[in-house]
Amino acid sequence: MRVPLHKLRRKAIILPMPTKTQKSIPIAEEEEYDEVEEVTPDAEEFITFKRSHFYSVLVVLAFGVGILVGYVLWGRGTVATAEVPAQVAQQPSGQIAEAPTAEPKITRYDIPTEGYPSLGPADAPITIVEFSDFQCPFCRRFHDETYQALLDAYPNQIRFVYRNLPLTSIHPDAMGAAVASLCANDQDVYWDYHGKLFSSETLGEAAYLQYAADLALDLDEFSACLASGKHDDFIQKDMDFAINLGIQSTPTFFINGLAIVGAQPLSNFQQLIDKELAGEIP
Repeated sequence: MRVPLHKLRRKAIILPMPTKTQKSIPIAEEEEYDEVEEVTPDAEEFITFKRSHFYSVLVVLAFGVGILVGYVLWGRGTVATAEVPAQVAQQPSGQIAEAPTAEPKITRYDIPTEGYPSLGPADAPITIVEFSDFQCPFCRRFHDETYQALLDAYPNQIRFVYRNLPLTSIHPDAMGAAVASLCANDQDVYWDYHGKLFSSETLGEAAYLQYAADLALDLDEFSACLASGKHDDFIQKDMDFAINLGIQSTPTFFINGLAIVGAQPLSNFQQLIDKELAGEIP
């Protein structure tokens, strides 16, 4: 490749070759220079690069062309085919739209209440049914933290019904406690005895008799009831109903047939009850 001399930083002074009648004139070099091609006085001044320089330039050019071709063939295609969710793309920078949620389905369960221990007016606008276990720590937490506060928040508006779901596989004293509570119910002191069972972690026959004595129950009648098994079938039917309904844990509540699972705080019960009283729930 030939380049004019004035394009080079380093240059050589070149004179015409002497004729036979002329003497050679020594040439003083200003600097070191690359190889040059001999030219005649009337020819355009130019020089040639070394072959290695020429190959280097070709490599650079080929690399640049390769990048350009790659961008055209691949870069543009990637951007064009990338799938961007429409809800994200339409939002202001840094914001993502929440996915639309379906309207929650409201299910009211038909929970029988007649014949089960209950507290409160029979015509109360709110009926709460609790499936519970006297040995369940979360049931005890609800009783200690929420039960009385809930009744106090809605005086004469709640009918509270207790149904038994003793988890006998993990709570060995739960069935005996359920029987003892119904034996106390036979003497019309169910709710006081209910409170005794939840007031302490100590369960067992000795505790049941002590609680009966504390409440001035007829101990002979109470002891006979414990040994008779007269309430076993009643409790088993409670358990079968709960399992068939799909209840898997205690405590589980139904507020006018609407389910709440677990020892929820008072505010969660109030939120549902207030909406129910206001007629906001279909």
